[in-house]
Amino acid sequence: MKIYDYNGRKNICGDRVHEARCKLRLTQSDLAAKLQINGIIIERDSISRIEIGTRFVTDYEIRELAKILKVSALWLLGIS
Repeated sequence: MKIYDYNGRKNICGDRVHEARCKLRLTQSDLAAKLQINGIIIERDSISRIEIGTRFVTDYEIRELAKILKVSALWLLGIS
């Protein structure tokens, strides 16, 4: 059986992505642009869906989000 959500969400990092993005005073568009510069093809609406938990986030996206947001991947995943 495949699991497509966890507690009604498709990711566990959305709240922390939002928190870190706001702390750096980046807009969703700014974050999408920085990800695109780093080779991740993503639009502003995808950032919104990540933050509200309706979009899956891949491992390579977690890695790039962590670098751009100046946090650890473990923090984004709620581990530390």
